[in-house]
Amino acid sequence: MAASLDQAAQEQIFVSARTFNKFTDRTVNDETVRRLYDLLKWGPTSMNAQPGRYLVLRSAEARARLLPALGPSNVDKTRLAPLTVIIAHDTRFYDQLPTQFPAYDARPMFEANAELASLTALRNGTLQGAYLIIAARMLGLDAGPMSGFDNARVDAEFFPDGGWKSNFIVNLGYGDASGNHPRGPRLPFDTAVKVL
Repeated sequence: MAASLDQAAQEQIFVSARTFNKFTDRTVNDETVRRLYDLLKWGPTSMNAQPGRYLVLRSAEARARLLPALGPSNVDKTRLAPLTVIIAHDTRFYDQLPTQFPAYDARPMFEANAELASLTALRNGTLQGAYLIIAARMLGLDAGPMSGFDNARVDAEFFPDGGWKSNFIVNLGYGDASGNHPRGPRLPFDTAVKVL
C-alpha cells in the first residue's frame, strides 16, 4: 500500500478546497482537460462499468444553450466560468462491458433488467463525477458543482437521442475567492459515522 499523502495534498484536495461560484478569466487548455479525464478514469466503478460521460462546454455558444435550463442563481456563474462540464451517464454503458470487464459476460444481466442498469449507471456515474472534482483539484483547478437545473431540458438540448442522461453540472477553472460564501461546517464524526 502507498504511503499517506502529505498534509499539503490533503489540504488541496479536501480540507482547504472550496466550491467556487466565481472564476478568474484564466483559460483551461485542452491538455488540462485531457489530463483531467486521464486521472479520473482510474477511479473504481462497479464491474469497471464506467458509465460516466462528460460534455465539456467551452464556447459561449455552447454555454448559451445550457443557460435556459439553469436555476436563476446558477446562470451568471456558469456563463462566466472557463469550462462547464455536464456530468452524465450512458444508459447503455453495458455495451462496453465485454472489453472493459472481461472476467465474464455481464452485459446480459443489465440488458434484461432496466432498473438494475439505470441504478448502476446513476450510482457509478455519480462516483465518476466526484472523481472529476477530485482530479480537478489535484491539477490545481477549482470546481463549482451544482444540481440546480432542469435535467429533462438539458437532456432534450444536448442528448436528444436518450443515450446519455444528465446528472449534475460542474463549472471548472481557477477560482476567484471573492465569490465564495462563508465556509459551512461539517458534521462531526459521531453524527455521521457508526462503527459496528
